[in-house]
Amino acid sequence: MNNAPPLFRAFDFPRRAIGLTIAASITALMLGIFLAVSRVDIPVSSNSLQPDITHLVRMSLIQAALTTFLSLSVGIALAWALNRLRFFGRPLVVSLFATAIVAPAIVVALGMIAVWGRAGWINQLLAIFSLGWNGSIFGLHGILFAHTILNGAFAAHILLARLQTIPAQKLKTGQSLALSPLRRFLVLDWPVISGALPSLGAIIFLLAFTSFPIVLILGGGPANQTLEVAIYSYVRLSFDLRAALSLALVQLVFCLIIVLPALLATPSLASSGTTRQFHWPDTKGATIAQWAILTLALAGFGLPLLAVLVNGIGPGLFPVLTQNRFWQATITSLSIGAISAFVTLVLALGLTTSRNSFSSPLMRAALALPAFAYLVIPALVLSLGFFLSVRALQIAPSNAAPLVLVLANALLALPFAISVLAPALDAINKRYAKTARSLGLSGFARWRMLEWPLMGREVGIVLAFGFCFSLGDLGVIALFGTSEFSTLPWLMFRALGAYRTNDAAAIASVLLLLTLIVFWALPPLMEKLSHAKS
Repeated sequence: MNNAPPLFRAFDFPRRAIGLTIAASITALMLGIFLAVSRVDIPVSSNSLQPDITHLVRMSLIQAALTTFLSLSVGIALAWALNRLRFFGRPLVVSLFATAIVAPAIVVALGMIAVWGRAGWINQLLAIFSLGWNGSIFGLHGILFAHTILNGAFAAHILLARLQTIPAQKLKTGQSLALSPLRRFLVLDWPVISGALPSLGAIIFLLAFTSFPIVLILGGGPANQTLEVAIYSYVRLSFDLRAALSLALVQLVFCLIIVLPALLATPSLASSGTTRQFHWPDTKGATIAQWAILTLALAGFGLPLLAVLVNGIGPGLFPVLTQNRFWQATITSLSIGAISAFVTLVLALGLTTSRNSFSSPLMRAALALPAFAYLVIPALVLSLGFFLSVRALQIAPSNAAPLVLVLANALLALPFAISVLAPALDAINKRYAKTARSLGLSGFARWRMLEWPLMGREVGIVLAFGFCFSLGDLGVIALFGTSEFSTLPWLMFRALGAYRTNDAAAIASVLLLLTLIVFWALPPLMEKLSHAKS
């Protein structure tokens, strides 16, 4: 017998209808794009070169698998260190690592070059001592380094939240038994960490498998090219749509195989508990190791971001701020980001509230699956489908670009939005469902009087995800961007391509500042607004 509180029946009909409509619409959109792509008749060019699909798949799988292993290893170590250490500024450090999930990848890649490039900070420091580093940041090692920095910090944020859910009583018992640091990790930490690893690993694998800006900028040439970058090259550089289509279908199959088994249990991206009332530090030796891990992680993740700000906020910033194309791209990015954030929130709320009104696991899974549409059909593949569709309809890509960017970016943020809202709504439902039912609260009244005051922060996180993902996107605009229609990432990428490094650095600093401000400011702002309206 189901022990969950009774759910609405007649009262929940509007929510069920809205959720099912959203799920059906996303599914129809994905199927429509897939059919449009698969049925496009593209003439074969005599000058076209056939892509080496075996090599591209092998490289995509190798770098994604290595990224996943390294990121999970770094994430576990960093979460362990942050869970044990207490120091001034710890909340700021934790929030800094939390931004890894929304940090624009193209900005991180530029920061990596600024730190580890031939004219970067490391070589400048070594030159003081008449030393030099002749290596290159470009290649597979550069891709893995950048991916591990981003995904390792992301994994640490998720796993730290898991560690903070360990009951204080268990910690007190473990301390009374004088558990060694290793024994404590195996007995208390590992059981809660291991449960999140399959789904977290699947997310990181897919993010790395479909990575675009980092591989494009740090790949160093065709030898390290992946499916995502090859699709872009065949569309934008050689306009070989048949080759791009074949690669898109291959990538779609691999993503579908990977995503289905592991992503139904997506870990929550919101903090789900804390054990701050009881702190049990480890031994002196373990503490030294924890400080070493934290220092290396801060250097690896923080230095590229700091380099972007230092190099961008300087004499080169003012000339960029006087350019009309910069302000046009800024207005476009902000407008599309705001609309994408709103669409993400509407879709996520519709799916999660509807999902909560069903007790059937099958129906709940059916409503959750469309949320992972982006992970099955990545942004560049999705945008290729839109590109071919509007081309077949004889619509100018620049006219369709705003709508495509909003839809693609909303679908990109949707899996993460669901992982934030679903646990919060589940907790509210378990605690207040009987009260809401006795008061006859349903639909919008239930949202306004019960759910909104209790989950304003989660709503802010979802809006921040939607905005920041859209703001830093390069995958979709890469196929639709022109000199007339541009966003900040596309403007930055074109500046890099034209060797205007000062312009690129200035734009990167603006992108990073906007991302950090929105990600840090929106959740507390929405939490304050929700309490003010309650």
